[in-house]
Amino acid sequence: MKKFIFFILKILIAALIFGAFIIGFFILKGQVMFQDALKEHPIEEKVAEIRAKDNYTYLEEVPQVYKDAVVAVEDHRFYSHNGVDNFAIVAAIINNLNQGKLYQGGSTITQQICKNVYFSQDRTLERKFAEMFMAMEFEKLYSKDEILEIYINTCFYGNNCDTLKEATRLYYDKEPMELTDYEAILIAGIPNAPSLYNPIHSMELAKQRQKQVLIAMVDEGFLTKEEKDRILQSESE
Repeated sequence: MKKFIFFILKILIAALIFGAFIIGFFILKGQVMFQDALKEHPIEEKVAEIRAKDNYTYLEEVPQVYKDAVVAVEDHRFYSHNGVDNFAIVAAIINNLNQGKLYQGGSTITQQICKNVYFSQDRTLERKFAEMFMAMEFEKLYSKDEILEIYINTCFYGNNCDTLKEATRLYYDKEPMELTDYEAILIAGIPNAPSLYNPIHSMELAKQRQKQVLIAMVDEGFLTKEEKDRILQSESE
């Protein structure tokens, strides 16, 4: 029996060593990918390009309820992490193991910017590590509000809209600050899957996603349940 236990322990130790080696290999590849991307296009240069966009949307032009919705549903620890949310990563690893594939990445708002601006959408480990390194570098250079502003100007909202101002004008013929709470929260849900959740493609799916955003806002303390219900009932206003 003891021999069998020792044999199992050896197998487990070997598996851990092998796993650590594989992870280390991908971390190294991610570091190289990050350094190459940064050398080709420094972060300040990329941000200057984003800020030069037509219809660039400044954070002071955006209603607070929209900002709260984005943080609640995309990255509820946004104001407390350094660009990488370790808790979200652990949860994503568990979910990925359950799914048997790289299904979730635990990406923060900052990581999503880096993915949209620097890297492909491919779900590879080296790209994920490169994205994490870039996100931490991003957070050294910009405040949280600056990062949130960059985020709303690098999301895709469907139908060729890649700034919030373009999305609000297309879907509601309004400037961002003119949106009702109902409209702002619906638009906040679009970037998760723009081809599905934009209201031109399917208002039904857009509303389903909006309800998910509202639930997240209640869970994170941005809204009470009564306020959530009031917003849902305000559709026709």
